[in-house]
Amino acid sequence: MSETVFVTGGAGYIGSHCCKLLAANGYRPVTYDNMSNGRPDFVRYGPMVEGDILDGFRLDAALQEYRPKTVVHFAALIEVEESTREPTLYYDVNASGTLGLIEKCKEHGVEQFIFSSTAAVYGEPPSSPVTLSTPTVPINPYGWSKLMSERFLHDCAADAGIGVTIFRYFNACGSDPDTELGMRFEGASHLIPRLITAAAEGTGFSIFGTDYDTSDGTCVRDYIHVWDVANAHIAALNSPVEVGCVRTFNIGVGRGFSVREVLESVERIIGSKIDLKFADRRAGDASELIAGDIDEAASELGWKAKYTNIDAIVRHGWDWYLAEH
Repeated sequence: MSETVFVTGGAGYIGSHCCKLLAANGYRPVTYDNMSNGRPDFVRYGPMVEGDILDGFRLDAALQEYRPKTVVHFAALIEVEESTREPTLYYDVNASGTLGLIEKCKEHGVEQFIFSSTAAVYGEPPSSPVTLSTPTVPINPYGWSKLMSERFLHDCAADAGIGVTIFRYFNACGSDPDTELGMRFEGASHLIPRLITAAAEGTGFSIFGTDYDTSDGTCVRDYIHVWDVANAHIAALNSPVEVGCVRTFNIGVGRGFSVREVLESVERIIGSKIDLKFADRRAGDASELIAGDIDEAASELGWKAKYTNIDAIVRHGWDWYLAEH
């Protein structure tokens, strides 16, 4: 029988891609999701348990039934702006949810725990690229809730008897190359789906800030394909960490693209000009965020990003838009 992997948030964007790759690599993904943001049609690679990360009784029952040795924890709230309006909610779901899950892993004999963290733990870093030794000083409750979860894992790994892998994603984007899964367009807050929608539907698009200290004055970010993010989890499963130990990786490409460069890519792929508007900078937007120390994942896990060309990432997003519309 295939090894079972328990995936919280497995019906969501990154979680569903991970489940697909788990199944393709001989694992049996069990999705645990409250479906607040997940899609039922994305759960097609293994069993589904509908439940909330804060529901200890439901978690107990699911872990007792499936007895996984590995838990992959994606379930979280992820909107930065919302976290500033509802910080209690974010600390409850993200931080308390992780702590409760660690306790359940201890009770049910889980051995490996792979945690979905974020580059938001770095806040506004003093320099770029951002290395694993860059100070972690989040600037919003979302980032703090993830950093608190990391702290819980560091402090509890030995007591819980789990080996922990922490992935700090940079800008996850793109869609399944097979067009079975993809990004969310409706109500999207991330750059690429918003640009694709603007180009496809002829709506205006605002660039916030054109006076940053970058090559063209717009913010620069490290865009990592969701397929590569999912593959990092397979690599971690295939190279488990010793029980009681914690390892952390930056998951990015190691180079950045500016807002204008991404916009130009979208216009190239779709063949449509975007009606641009310009607005003032948004508070908290750093000039440049690029992943450093990406060789750590290569040397320890044998993982390296495959999709480093922005046009390939946009193309997969556009293919998904066409499939959805």
